[in-house]
Amino acid sequence: MITGAVAAGHPLSARAGATALAAGGTATDAVIAGALTSAVAEAVLTGPGAGGFLMVRPPGGPATILDFFVAVPGLGPTGQRLDPADLHAFTVPFGTAEQVFHIGPASVAVPGMLAGLDEAARRFGRLPLSDLVAPAVALARAGVAVGEEAAYLHRILAEMLGHTPASAEQFLPTGRVADVGEALVFEDLAHTLEAFGADGARCLYDGPVGDRITAYLAATGGLVTADDLRAYRVVERTPVQVTFRDMTVLTNPPPSSGGVLIAAALEHLQRLPAGGGEAGFYARMAAAQAGANAMRGPEFHEGLADEGFLERFWAALRDAEASGLPPSRKPTGTTHVSAIDADGGMASLSSSNGSGSGVVAPGTGVLLNNMLGESDLNPAGFGSLPPGLRMTSMMAPTMLLHGDAPIAALGSAGSNRLRSAILMVVAGMVDGGDDPADAVRMPRIHHEGDGLDVEGGVPADAIMALRDESFDLRLWTEANLYFGGVSVAGATPRGLRAAGDPRRGGGAAGVDDQGRVVDL
Repeated sequence: MITGAVAAGHPLSARAGATALAAGGTATDAVIAGALTSAVAEAVLTGPGAGGFLMVRPPGGPATILDFFVAVPGLGPTGQRLDPADLHAFTVPFGTAEQVFHIGPASVAVPGMLAGLDEAARRFGRLPLSDLVAPAVALARAGVAVGEEAAYLHRILAEMLGHTPASAEQFLPTGRVADVGEALVFEDLAHTLEAFGADGARCLYDGPVGDRITAYLAATGGLVTADDLRAYRVVERTPVQVTFRDMTVLTNPPPSSGGVLIAAALEHLQRLPAGGGEAGFYARMAAAQAGANAMRGPEFHEGLADEGFLERFWAALRDAEASGLPPSRKPTGTTHVSAIDADGGMASLSSSNGSGSGVVAPGTGVLLNNMLGESDLNPAGFGSLPPGLRMTSMMAPTMLLHGDAPIAALGSAGSNRLRSAILMVVAGMVDGGDDPADAVRMPRIHHEGDGLDVEGGVPADAIMALRDESFDLRLWTEANLYFGGVSVAGATPRGLRAAGDPRRGGGAAGVDDQGRVVDL
């Protein structure tokens, strides 16, 4: 019998989380240990230079969100703002799709990851930070073998990884992208993580790690200063709550956008009857995604941070549903750790470096984020956001409850596609009765712009049904990390289960009733 379960974007991250549970830690301890190990095992996707969100529901509740996503720099005495000309653009090929990212020192926003993990451990954990960081430090020194999914990711991000000398030395030590099975050692990152374990977030926000980062950025055209780091604060928020069938779904609130759009899709899905086999399932997914996308006009992005946004958004959604009009069809680097502990506590932690800025400050091993250069996060244009503003994000740590009983903690990687991935896993578990592994493996679709991306493996009759609904289909021949990377820990009739997404080499681990860490 499994008494605690953890799912993550890498099997070693899941095992680190399960080890924390076995040592008497809470679900929050587990996701912190998992996230710190992900900073090594998935160093391109997350780490001390990233930002994120943690949803925590202690046994019996209530749930809360810790927002430690990135902030816009410029609070120093010069008040320097971003000049878009200082960004470096490069294109990432995802099979049949491409996405343009902007990197370099000027793309770096104020990271919040270590501040968030420190506060979460103090408020919701039982284990000391030094214990939680130990697996990550050991892995950084021993080296982490590059898996097939990581090798693919490194290949498509090779231009970013080689953008600065310290980044190239860390990620391309032989002058080329590492092959599958080669080990990458992160000695400088090990020192940084040890400093975090000993001193907490102070090492970055008012200590030597932050000093090295700000000095390097000042010398190379970056905007983050010591004033920006000292001013950074974790923000506590109340989750968005929506009813889907007989479940309560909790997800990330504004000013982030992903949770709101997932909630809108679930509201749309609630009005559509279940059934119709696989073809019916995919038709409902496409309709719900298109319905949510119809809400993403300019006023949506402009109003996310405004008081009363949710009330106006729900009213607009009800008006759109009542009108009977068809939904409008107009208009990467993330990882996730989920855990449920033996007491029924749940934690769901999403973090992201964006695509990564290509900037590693010498001596730190910290790959910094590129959020000021992410188009989706800067809808009014690069350089338009005021200093100190907490940026928006698509990340959406999510939980399912049946009454007060915990059902699942989940979240996803995948930029804009993560909300489609989360929606489909939730619907697969609730409408389809799937266990976490089956729900995660299910082929996905994603509505964007004027078309619908269809992952390889979607049944032929479902594809025909989508064509009959006049969707412009973009057919993929196989599964791809483009469609997200869900990590879910859930309670099933057979006990606790967890699943990491095979699209991104994810893994799951648990603690059995003998206190042993086991792979799931």
